[in-house]
Amino acid sequence: MADRKPLYLMTPALVWLSLFMVIPCLLILALAFFRRGIYGGIEYDFTFENIALVFDPLYAGIFIKSAIIAGQAALIASVVGYAAAYAIAAMPKSRQPLLLFLAILPFWSNYLVRTYAWIVLLNREGLIVSVARALGYNQELPSLLYTETAVIVGLVYNYLPFVILACYAPLARMNAEITEASRDLGAGGWTTFRRITLPMTVPGIATGFVFVFVLSIGNFVTPALLGGGQFQMIGNLVYAQFLTANDWPFGAALSMALIAIMMGLLTLQTFATERASGGRVRDADG
Repeated sequence: MADRKPLYLMTPALVWLSLFMVIPCLLILALAFFRRGIYGGIEYDFTFENIALVFDPLYAGIFIKSAIIAGQAALIASVVGYAAAYAIAAMPKSRQPLLLFLAILPFWSNYLVRTYAWIVLLNREGLIVSVARALGYNQELPSLLYTETAVIVGLVYNYLPFVILACYAPLARMNAEITEASRDLGAGGWTTFRRITLPMTVPGIATGFVFVFVLSIGNFVTPALLGGGQFQMIGNLVYAQFLTANDWPFGAALSMALIAIMMGLLTLQTFATERASGGRVRDADG
């Protein structure tokens, strides 16, 4: 009975995930192999056309564009988030909980509210333009809203706390004696960071990067609001297939392709983290 206790404890979570994640994903997967009706809806004729259409150059280009934007957002968030996490971890222990609280404070507001706030900041009569004019800049500012840059900024802002938390965990667990020993042996601050601190915290950086990338590549709210429909990401395309074009089978095929990309990245990140952790354990044993 003692050996089955963990299984009993996991059962409610497994049932919940099966009902509200696994089964819906399987239904979407099955839907991808049927046809769209003439007037919308679904015709239950088995076909691979929707799967083949996903690899059409037009839609493949949208996938690539989405991956580039998500990659840029993830890279910026990783750099900024790591710097913030490093600064928090370097603070006295008594101040760190407050700083972490401030880092995740944006999560206490609705995602739409946070995104609309950037519309207020970036529009031609927004705060940034007003400040520039108050400082004496009277030239016409380049368009900030409804651009790819605005979308990247919105994604970075909304998902930055994930990176901070992911990077803070390994930084907080680091043994201070290791860095002190490095300095005692003559290494400078940059050398210690590059050869000791950074390698030991790479799993946290990788986790934060993958989180932001996975959440960004399927996002459709931020591109719709901050991009203004000027360009399309894969999340917007899936949204349009289900709610505008009424082509549920093709929307399901796009969704499954997106899920496959996400699962592949998460699997690679898990293997890389386990391998890095195993390597550190072997080094310590040696």
